[in-house]
Amino acid sequence: MCGIAGIRLRNPDLQPILGELVVPMLDVLASRGPDSTGVAIYASDVPEGALKYSLCAPEVGYDWAGFVAAVEAADGRPAELRGRGRDAVLVTRLQPGQARPLLADIDPAVRLFGYGAAIEVYKDVGPAAEVCDRYGVPRMAGYQAIGHTRMATESAVTTEHSHPFAAATDLALVHNGSFSNYASIRRGLTADGIRFDTDNDSEVAARYIAREMSSGADLADALRAAAKVFDGFFTLLLASQDGFAVVRDSFACKPMVVAETADYVAVASEYVALADLPGVEKAEVFEPMPKEIYTWQE
Repeated sequence: MCGIAGIRLRNPDLQPILGELVVPMLDVLASRGPDSTGVAIYASDVPEGALKYSLCAPEVGYDWAGFVAAVEAADGRPAELRGRGRDAVLVTRLQPGQARPLLADIDPAVRLFGYGAAIEVYKDVGPAAEVCDRYGVPRMAGYQAIGHTRMATESAVTTEHSHPFAAATDLALVHNGSFSNYASIRRGLTADGIRFDTDNDSEVAARYIAREMSSGADLADALRAAAKVFDGFFTLLLASQDGFAVVRDSFACKPMVVAETADYVAVASEYVALADLPGVEKAEVFEPMPKEIYTWQE
């Protein structure tokens, strides 16, 4: 079943309470997905040219000080480490082509869940309130967030299989539904040299969309291409540094509700997840039409 939610703030005054807004949205949707929870937070809080790498520790009490020291020794430049519960966000000027192999070489047990100038990804096994509290999400600031509560139907219940899947710089996807033809699409992507971290069908969509965008597609074009290729019942929420977009399959079997105000645009699998947002009683509320792409960007 799964639950998805997202909010993009138009009013900068709300940015300090982004976490306070998105966590209750996910908590309400926990009944749709009790297995695991994940969220991508977008915040402009690093120097120009620096990137954030969302890292997942192999165990509690991991030696992050030793890890960042190894990064600095290999790169020759200082790096910042921001602890988030068990995990951490590494801030460095290393670019993805340099950072990914370097981080894997330092410790292959440390998993990379996302990277970019704005995005931070936190995900774990467990219900929404527990996972969000574990990583301090209620206290996070930012301008945009998307999240997911998972009920596993086609792959294992693990942290790695949790959503969001962040397959490129500042790009993240959450998915409610299932794809019937993802295995054949995965084989084609693998033949093109694209690497996968899990056997989750949603990761296939994320990797496919990332490839489309690397070839010049924007959010809408990438989602449109995916909707044409993937068979099944689905609602997809895709986020980038400057916006997010949604699409539902041609039968619109998987629910989605949108609420727009002058202060924000918010989306969720059920209206109850939007009901406590400030000013929602004055919002324009609607359900996205089947196959239509909806985008909200700067």
